[in-house]
Amino acid sequence: MPEQEQDQQKQGALRRIFQLIPGILLCGVVTVISLGIQAAEERVFDHPYIEALVVAILLGMAVRTAWEPSARWRSGIAFSAKQLLEVAVMLLGASISFAAIVASGGLLIGAIAVTVVIMLAVSYGLSRMLGLKTKLAILIACGNSICGNSAIAAVAPVIEADGDDIASSISFTAILGVLMVLGLPLLIPLLKLTATQYGILAGLTVYAVPQVLAATVPAGIVSTQIGTLVKLVRVLMLGPIVIGLSLLVARRRKAGAAREGTSKAASISPFKLVPWFIIGFLVLAALRSFQLVPDIAIAPVTKTAAILTVVSMAALGLGVDVRVLSTVGGRVTAAVTLSLMLLLGLSIGLVHFFK
Repeated sequence: MPEQEQDQQKQGALRRIFQLIPGILLCGVVTVISLGIQAAEERVFDHPYIEALVVAILLGMAVRTAWEPSARWRSGIAFSAKQLLEVAVMLLGASISFAAIVASGGLLIGAIAVTVVIMLAVSYGLSRMLGLKTKLAILIACGNSICGNSAIAAVAPVIEADGDDIASSISFTAILGVLMVLGLPLLIPLLKLTATQYGILAGLTVYAVPQVLAATVPAGIVSTQIGTLVKLVRVLMLGPIVIGLSLLVARRRKAGAAREGTSKAASISPFKLVPWFIIGFLVLAALRSFQLVPDIAIAPVTKTAAILTVVSMAALGLGVDVRVLSTVGGRVTAAVTLSLMLLLGLSIGLVHFFK
């Protein structure tokens, strides 16, 4: 009997794996096309103005609009949207060294941290005032304040955001991110910014690292170096924010269980307070900081995380109903735009401090 049960369990596991394959392959096809479009952008413009993960969402939404996946595809799509995204977030830890924070200087680190915290609160408050749901407001706040699409993708599994919220926040954030790259250099003569000041401004306001490069290269090597440094320190703020959100979500879940009954509340394990992929993220970051992760492994791990993120975004796009996005489009656009304008104003004030 035990052998029969083991055989049944193995067959069940294999059956579940085979059920995932069609949906994962579909997400993989969308991913390959998206990466190809980004590669074409890089050849033409040197830098991708619209990243592959944004293209993947848009392509996925286009497919979903023309064709609704049947049950055969849904399990693999759902797996790609959640589990693969969690793996990608965990792998990002290997690319972060705590030593990079210390090397940036205490004053600049403090200024970046304060800017991120202020904008998180302001952006979230604006989104809620505009009537957006709590989870969507959190995604918009993190995207605007930290690192755009990457922050949204990292925070989404922690707060258990649905595909519609993720897709709408990323789509509008991506559009404004491109406009920032194109328009930010115009502020150099208007505000009489030095190379260092402009580098700080670009690092604080532009969403993605490639976009920071695109925005600062025209201003010279000093702006590019400063902008990249500030942007990387800003990205490092993602770790503490994600951990804080995971603890907050776990605390609310435990409080809700306590209201339902003490026995259910007591059954919540303390190991579930922080999601497994966040623990993995911290472990890999610590290993990287102590130089236990070889430099030769960083590029492949980072590339793998990036590809898995694009696969997850393709899955999210395939699960998005465009009609749902149309109901929140105006409010999301207003929230993202106002938040970005406030971030720009705060950053301009900060760069004049760093004379």
